[in-house]
Amino acid sequence: MDNIIEYKSFGFAVRIVRLYQYLTESKKEFVLSKQILRSGTSIGANVSEAQKGQSKADFNMKMNIALKEANETEYWIRLLRETDYLSEREFNSIEPEIKEIIAILVSICKKTNK
Repeated sequence: MDNIIEYKSFGFAVRIVRLYQYLTESKKEFVLSKQILRSGTSIGANVSEAQKGQSKADFNMKMNIALKEANETEYWIRLLRETDYLSEREFNSIEPEIKEIIAILVSICKKTNK
């Protein structure tokens, strides 16, 4: 993939699916894990849809939705840490990645929303 946000959001979605598996299998957590699975995989799905958008407005809308999903995913990651479903090490492994994705999406949205 040549597109950095498409590449990073897809790789992040893979991590989120694995996190979901870990939370449900090892931690027996089924509510928060469903939330993070939905929002965390939605980022890449919306980015992918934006790439094939029918117009600039469609692209902007999908990228803004991806940003909202990324912000929500960051919330679930912080909540999982504060409730001890994620260790400090696990949190420190995934948190910078979502922050980077958010920063890229903010930049894209600022440039395209003009």
